[in-house]
Amino acid sequence: MESLQSAIEAVTTLLDPAEYTTDPDQLYVASMDNLRYSRMPSLRIFPKDEGSIAAVMRIANQYKVPLTVRGAGSATTGTTTPAEKGWVLDLSGWDNLHVDPVARMAFVQPGVTLGKLDEAAAEHGLAYPPDPGSKAYSTIGGTIATNAGGMRGAKYGVTRDYVISLEGFLPTGEFVRWGSNLRKFSAGFNLRDLWIGAEGSLGIITGAVLKLLPKPPAQATCLAVFDTAHSALSCSQEILRSGNTPSAMEFLDTQTVACTFDFWKRKSPELLEQLPECLGKWIKGGHVTRDSGLETVDNKTRASSVTSIPSVLIIEVDGRPREVEEQLTAVLSCVETFTSDFATAIDEQTVELLWKLRRSCSQAMFQLGPRKLNEDVVVPFDSQMALLEFVEELNADTGLPTPTFGHAADGNFHVHVMYDADDPHVSRTAEHAIKRLMEKVIELGGAISGEHGIGLAKSPFFELQHSESEIQAMRAIKATLDPNNILNPGKLWEPSEPWSFPREDVRMPWDH
Repeated sequence: MESLQSAIEAVTTLLDPAEYTTDPDQLYVASMDNLRYSRMPSLRIFPKDEGSIAAVMRIANQYKVPLTVRGAGSATTGTTTPAEKGWVLDLSGWDNLHVDPVARMAFVQPGVTLGKLDEAAAEHGLAYPPDPGSKAYSTIGGTIATNAGGMRGAKYGVTRDYVISLEGFLPTGEFVRWGSNLRKFSAGFNLRDLWIGAEGSLGIITGAVLKLLPKPPAQATCLAVFDTAHSALSCSQEILRSGNTPSAMEFLDTQTVACTFDFWKRKSPELLEQLPECLGKWIKGGHVTRDSGLETVDNKTRASSVTSIPSVLIIEVDGRPREVEEQLTAVLSCVETFTSDFATAIDEQTVELLWKLRRSCSQAMFQLGPRKLNEDVVVPFDSQMALLEFVEELNADTGLPTPTFGHAADGNFHVHVMYDADDPHVSRTAEHAIKRLMEKVIELGGAISGEHGIGLAKSPFFELQHSESEIQAMRAIKATLDPNNILNPGKLWEPSEPWSFPREDVRMPWDH
């Protein structure tokens, strides 16, 4: 404690008063991300320039104070949860942005949100394709740190595919630049990619050069509604087998549809009146309601066994107008094989509504239980149906809701286990269920995370994914670059127990 106080005195002496805070309310905000597991830091730092960052890093190393970098805090796995009494380096205010339309590059600081970047690019007829569900809040620094993907990953790739160069600081405080604003760079080790997906454990990103693409001049959306999740997933696989790769193909199973529409029926029922008839009739007919799609037992809401709830695909194609027309025709030839309930003549406002509903799925899960264990797993194409069947098996075995949605075009599914943490038996059941899920994913040749990273929430399963030799190699890199283990310690290969974390009852900016 004496050493920590000496470190705080040293750093606050060097920084301007506006560059740090010890205010408890400010520290509480920085104590958690969207996992909502709070660990209070002792200092929250808002560096004004690179000189301040270098000074902070030198002092943190001298006193061995753990330091975690933070942007918006929208990470879902505790990636930006600080160490208890550690420091938070808040770069959310580092949001300068410049677009070079000729080079098709964006020069950005880590606090720039994906929404802001995409808007700036659109002014020049360009686009930044990575599209996570929280793009309005997600920052460039955070998405690079977790190698975020999103809804358009199958056609356009993930964050790593758009990072041309990075600059920032090593954990020991030295400034470095990995790559340059060049389309080609083959001069030494590719340390840039070591930082991408390292969750802020190998360096501090202060700037990035990102690749932009021409914005597709046309796009079309198909909403398809199916009697079962099996039919919806079978349809998505047939679309891919036909040689088509939609820019997005989002799958919502029946439990997800039930809780999402129940959520919006309570919050803004007038929005649901704007849905295309192929889905709107389920709402108007009362099929997706608290009484049919969900049931209440002992004052707890959960998915019922009613089968009159649909499963949904939201399919988007883009490109040149003629290309879009051809793709849409090919998609519809597959869709019509599985359902007659679909719509394609959807105006822009309704398309935005559909994506709004999709982006709210994660929050809507709490209609099914007060706590969740959720995994963004990825499985090979030929294992997608096996994963769906296994999740349904978990639902039947445990009696717990297991709503699942995700990116059917690339096999990245968000599987949730909803439960009541106040019930010890139910908590143990949920813990065993999520362990079984992760073991099954590895058995199927999949990955424990596709876009959220490891953080605290997935650390118990890291050894399932990687061999001892692989982990030791990672540890060796960490020890070389961060000899005092100050940057975001206690994550990745250091197992925690996310099911035992208390969940803070707070409202985040992205909560609808």
